[in-house]
Amino acid sequence: MVTLVLGLLSLSGLCAFLALLLEAAHAVFADYGPCRISINGGAKELSVKGGGRLLGTLMDQGIFIPSACGGRGSCGLCKVRVLEGGGPLLPTETPYMNAQEVADGTRLSCQVRVRTDLVIQIPEAFFLIREFRARVVGLKPLTPFIKEVHLKLLDPPEIVFKPGQFIQFQVPEYEGSPEPVYRAYSIASPARLKNEIKLVITRVERGVATTYIHTLLKEGDEVRINGPYGDFYLRHSDREMIMIGTGSGLAPLMSILHHMADEKIDRPCTLYFGVKSRQDLFYQEEIHELGAKLSRFRYVPVLSQPLPEDRWDGETGFVTDAVARDVTDGSRMEAYLCGNPLMINAAVKLLMERGVTEDRIFFDKFG
Repeated sequence: MVTLVLGLLSLSGLCAFLALLLEAAHAVFADYGPCRISINGGAKELSVKGGGRLLGTLMDQGIFIPSACGGRGSCGLCKVRVLEGGGPLLPTETPYMNAQEVADGTRLSCQVRVRTDLVIQIPEAFFLIREFRARVVGLKPLTPFIKEVHLKLLDPPEIVFKPGQFIQFQVPEYEGSPEPVYRAYSIASPARLKNEIKLVITRVERGVATTYIHTLLKEGDEVRINGPYGDFYLRHSDREMIMIGTGSGLAPLMSILHHMADEKIDRPCTLYFGVKSRQDLFYQEEIHELGAKLSRFRYVPVLSQPLPEDRWDGETGFVTDAVARDVTDGSRMEAYLCGNPLMINAAVKLLMERGVTEDRIFFDKFG
């Protein structure tokens, strides 16, 4: 067994090395010259240097396409329609496409090379996404592995977003990354504070972006972000709401709760927040303050692995276990989920079994 594992690791390492070598060779030897990109029937025409990936090429031109993974091909968000010039659909794209999208020419822009002239179609809303310069005015540890990053916007000085949406944070080139990278983080702060935002960022082992943010980013540093992005936001209805979050997935739910308190949207709402132990709970005081403003709000923290010193007498197990114990009939409910993909998948399955229809389950996966 050990020999097999070592063999697989060696093979994976070799494949990664070859992929890196091919990428380097492509960057050095491939010269496709200038290419034209026609967008939305000629509404916008770009002249660009060929050879780069469509996602980054558009970003260089000030057109920002959503990408939670920073262009690594693992989130499936950066979809555009490529009507001409994109080449064949790649195996790395097919897991993220349904039959209709394949037929419509939908592609992942991070996987499409600009090798020739392109004709593409993107949602008009993408033209409204902007890049911002911001200054770090606060860095606060919330748990041993989660940090709050407080940014003040410099130029433009204000951002308008829907509570629940996310931005992309640019991590500059540093020792751990040979080039700038982008990662998506949900906004945790109220939408009424247009000149500042707060992000909640979990450190990922060997994560290029989170390593930089947790160990090198300092107060006073100037950073770049772009956005806002996403279809995860509060819908207008009078249905009872269920919110389910894990870890830093609490961030967009906090922004939604702030909005409800600010706008006096006093709908029945229960927030289930799942973490391992008491030390992983955060924003507890803020949640209770919001609860005081929302008369029909209920908060249910859930610990999956409480420690003896926690002296915990609340809900335990997976966060979905607590939901399953509480919810018997979800036919008149609306759900907002944010957290790791395993939780999202389990919660969607559970809620649909309880009668919450798929069109009333909204979620963001962190992975």
